Amino acid sequence: MSELYDVIIIGGGSGGMSAGVYAARGKMKTLIIEEKRNTGGQAATTSEMENYPGILEATGPQLMDMFRAHCNKFGVEFAKGLVTEISLAEDGFIKTLKTNKGEEYQTKSVIVATGATPRILGIKGESEFRGKGVSYCATCDADFYEDLDVVVVGSGNTAVEESVFLTKFVNKVTMIVLHEQGILDADRTAQEQAFSNDKIEFVWNSVVEEITGDDLVGGVKLKNLKTSEISEMSADGVFMFVGTVPKTDFIKGLVALTPQGYVLTNEKQETNVPGIFSVGDVTDKFLRQVVTAAGDGAVAAVAADRYIEEEENWRKSVAEFGGTAMVAFWNPLSKESLEVINQLEQNCKDNPDQRVVTIDTYKSQNIANRFDVTEVPVVIRFDAGQEAKRVDVKDIAELETLY
Repeated sequence: MSELYDVIIIGGGSGGMSAGVYAARGKMKTLIIEEKRNTGGQAATTSEMENYPGILEATGPQLMDMFRAHCNKFGVEFAKGLVTEISLAEDGFIKTLKTNKGEEYQTKSVIVATGATPRILGIKGESEFRGKGVSYCATCDADFYEDLDVVVVGSGNTAVEESVFLTKFVNKVTMIVLHEQGILDADRTAQEQAFSNDKIEFVWNSVVEEITGDDLVGGVKLKNLKTSEISEMSADGVFMFVGTVPKTDFIKGLVALTPQGYVLTNEKQETNVPGIFSVGDVTDKFLRQVVTAAGDGAVAAVAADRYIEEEENWRKSVAEFGGTAMVAFWNPLSKESLEVINQLEQNCKDNPDQRVVTIDTYKSQNIANRFDVTEVPVVIRFDAGQEAKRVDVKDIAELETLY
């Protein structure tokens, strides 16, 4: 724990590595902690990548290898581990990360990019046959089912795209869809690919009640949602694509989450805890794609750099100053705030134990938010780093009450 990082990114998927590129290129000391041996996240399990701008043809693993190479170019450090806890120093600036192996890392800022894991339906036989015919990754396991028949559970983009990919290997794919005939949750392009593929069949208005077999998957029991009729279908494998669950257990109680467990962020990818950011599939967002996660990462890295700059300037000029600091909150559009700064500088110019510190509320929103400054001008007097008096200035004569 001897090193202090500017930013530690938890998760090495597209969002995490994008943040790594932007942070390291900006001369931030950067570490990515990835739970798995290989980086890439969910994108590394995607068979085809057709919608990443500028990349006309690539697999998910190939694109993620490019991301990793880009990180390496700018000196991003990588470590393998599962982060289990984030704790804050008394002033909140230094964050300590602990892993399941007892390792500790210290950093000025954190970007949570842990992504999400495939949702487990919990149907009978699912856990029993996991790895024995039940799979959550077509790219990983498709070749095990060469010329065999498989079932796909789900009807969203992932389910449809992975079904199409599976047809390159298997004899037949049967998609189990709970909707009426012809209705999928995927976009039109994906639907057209599925409906035009001779190796994909559909069972509508149905759900899987049970996965059956002996040592390996042998079939499924289906329930028709209209008639409640139970039927059986033979299958050599079952692929589950029914959504994801965010990996946020380790930050519950620390940052604000949605009821579903996704991280709440603002437009700068900031959480409700200063210095902790979040990007990618783990956040509450409309579209979870490689390109949107990469955009999140760029935003978070730049915002983290700005956060550190604000905090370090504050510590140096106010928190660690032994004299009196007159902190003037202002913005360039407020003529009154400029007059206040000028008057403060006149008052302090002959006193070496006093200084004027200006905070532009447009650029330093974190500091302004900390002191609930919503309008300017505001002046707060600090003695030896401790808040002593505040004036929300309406008349410049009110400044005299600070002395």
